[in-house]
Amino acid sequence: MKLVIVGGVAGGASAATRARRLSEQAEIVLLERGPDVSFANCGLPYYVGQEIVERGKLLVTTPARLRARFRLDVRTQTEAVAIDRAAHTVTLRNVATGAESVETYDRLILAPGATPIRPPLPGLDLPGIHTLRNLADVDRIKSAVDDLLASHAGGTPPRAIIVGAGFIGLELVENLVRRGVHCAVVELQDQVLPPFDREITTPIAETLARHGVEVRLQEAAEAFEATPAGLRIRLKSGATLDGHLVILGVGVRPENRLAVEAGLEVGPRGGIRVNESLQTSDPHIYAVGDAIEVRDPVTGAATQVPLAGPANRQGRLAANHIFGQPAHYRGTQGTAIVRVFDRVAACTGAAEKTLRRAQLPYRKVYIHPMNHAGYYPGAEQMSLKLLFDPQTGRILGAQGVGGEGVDKRIDVLAIALQAGLTVTQLEEAELCYSPQFGSAKDPVNMLGFVASGLLRGEHPQLDLDTVLALPEEERPLLLDVRTVEEFTQGTLPGAINIPVDDLRTRLEELPRDRPIAAFCQVGQRGYLATRILLQHGFDVRNLGGGYKTYRLFVPGK
Repeated sequence: MKLVIVGGVAGGASAATRARRLSEQAEIVLLERGPDVSFANCGLPYYVGQEIVERGKLLVTTPARLRARFRLDVRTQTEAVAIDRAAHTVTLRNVATGAESVETYDRLILAPGATPIRPPLPGLDLPGIHTLRNLADVDRIKSAVDDLLASHAGGTPPRAIIVGAGFIGLELVENLVRRGVHCAVVELQDQVLPPFDREITTPIAETLARHGVEVRLQEAAEAFEATPAGLRIRLKSGATLDGHLVILGVGVRPENRLAVEAGLEVGPRGGIRVNESLQTSDPHIYAVGDAIEVRDPVTGAATQVPLAGPANRQGRLAANHIFGQPAHYRGTQGTAIVRVFDRVAACTGAAEKTLRRAQLPYRKVYIHPMNHAGYYPGAEQMSLKLLFDPQTGRILGAQGVGGEGVDKRIDVLAIALQAGLTVTQLEEAELCYSPQFGSAKDPVNMLGFVASGLLRGEHPQLDLDTVLALPEEERPLLLDVRTVEEFTQGTLPGAINIPVDDLRTRLEELPRDRPIAAFCQVGQRGYLATRILLQHGFDVRNLGGGYKTYRLFVPGK
């Protein structure tokens, strides 16, 4: 068996080392266009911010180590430029010399990754405008930041403009601000972190503002110009932003040229099409990583999810299949996490906006628990959102935002989704407990309690965004059951206040001919009020997630 792998980093390097573990006899050739065959893409922003100090720490492994330990034929600075499928050959070009050669293969794995999108805008090639994909890119960005900070020492901080408020964009913002660079962010969507539902990103937007980051939403760059002081971006609104450094983070596209020119099938967004064994339309050619189209296990639709974890697993599975082992890639559910200063946002499965586009039925619940027992010092609040099938209770997706403990809950929910669990099974989930780590009723259990109560009909609930979308005259009576002190500090427009502890003695103050939406701070007292009023004959629903959820939808109120 002669296996040729185009591209290293996550998918290609994983495939190569797995292949060697499966076969000592195979000839394995690993090609990489750049000088580094395996490096930590996800660590690059933290090297810019000097949170990772040593550049060498970004090297996952070296060509020399791969040659010595795995007996791989590693060729860096070598680009695959053409595939002859009939002859089973790949044409190679030495990046340094331009010399070409031809390599035969029995099986070929394509792992070319994705390339940052560079929209065709005037001035895009000016010095000082960067994208971030590899170590050469991060070297240029870090050098530019170092020079700017040195030249502005003791004066006005240098200014960077980040175009795109996705994961990489916000990670760069955090690290640049920590270095003392003032940042402005331009984002086409009406929210930061577009993969999330908008309300979950509210705490992230507030954190950016607290750290002095200027965020321009529903804006797009139209042109770039050089100025005596640096660079200027002209926005489609007519406004301008001046800075010394621009970094583009508007997304990536599959690097599919090799596949397209070889006649392999690609999807409408350019992802190389593969089957569950990672084979392309040519069974002798496999593809893995950011370049491929994958299946969304929740919606069943084809999608593209450029994440390191899935790429590593795909590389391993492709090698398994090539060497005769079962290999069935289940799809990519998009489990991801990002830290922005002291806040964390994480997600898994489908977002609400995705389910709407797919026209799939769903229900949702919000909770706002502490990350561990409230009586133990250091407890901090998070917000969790769970989406599930209204008939079966099957988990469809989850998102969370907060500080400590968000990662743990989303990881648990990711496994629950992968296992096909329902919300009623979350009620019974047995998770480790000690007051410094969690609660006896873990937030995962609480999601199960709330969602299962909704399904069983014992916890009728209205979605807050649905109520807010109604004209005021069509809304149910909004009943705030928090304390008088809480009520006076802020409530929903038009709400009346009867604390839950007084409710049983003040029932005559409530109408029996009008629907009632009860709410509290996070939902628990609202649920209790709903149970009381239901048993006294009122038409009542709990307003899901309470005032805390309202603040996510309507920040600053």
